[in-house]
Amino acid sequence: MSDQPQNTPLHAKTKKKPRPVKKHWRKRWSLRALILLLILITYSAWQMWDINHFGHTDDQSSADCAIVLGAAAWHNKPSPVFKERINHAIILLKQKRIKAIILTGGYGNNAQYAESEVARKYCLKNGVLPHQIHIEKASQTTQENIIEAKKIMQQKNFKNTLIISDPWHLKRACNIAKHYKIKAKPSATKTSLYTSEKTQTTFIWKEFLYLHLWRLN
Repeated sequence: MSDQPQNTPLHAKTKKKPRPVKKHWRKRWSLRALILLLILITYSAWQMWDINHFGHTDDQSSADCAIVLGAAAWHNKPSPVFKERINHAIILLKQKRIKAIILTGGYGNNAQYAESEVARKYCLKNGVLPHQIHIEKASQTTQENIIEAKKIMQQKNFKNTLIISDPWHLKRACNIAKHYKIKAKPSATKTSLYTSEKTQTTFIWKEFLYLHLWRLN
């Protein structure tokens, strides 16, 4: 037997190096993660834009009543945010776009008065007649505001409503109203304490989270 190395036939195939499977897998999943991230960013941006846009939509509709969503009361006075919501309801009443006001909001921590009681007192001081005001004192959240307001609507045979709050609160509120089969349209306060870009963005971001948490529940 010859000790000389045999020549490799020309037609023999060269062995391929094994593919770097792990590296290829990482690249593939990195790309998928990037695509998913871009989709989430795009969706979030669109939803936040829509929250802002929805809240500033008012087609000047009339309704049987307006639901004023609760906000903080400072002892026997409405907080500035709550006051603007109540003022907006009073304006709608004077414009004859609504016939009655439903004031919502229960008792805060160690509060002597419910938010709705404080709001009622403010309305009476500003010329609203007692029979035009309806209150509930049980609610603590936006969803509860709307559930309790619906009970009053049913008792008074109100068929539709305008929901009053700060603009960025209204998409979630109207979605909740729709869920409970309330015929509602948004009517935002014309003025708000949330005037800076930072406070408005923070409000919108919170509403984006709250809206999606509510949908998940």
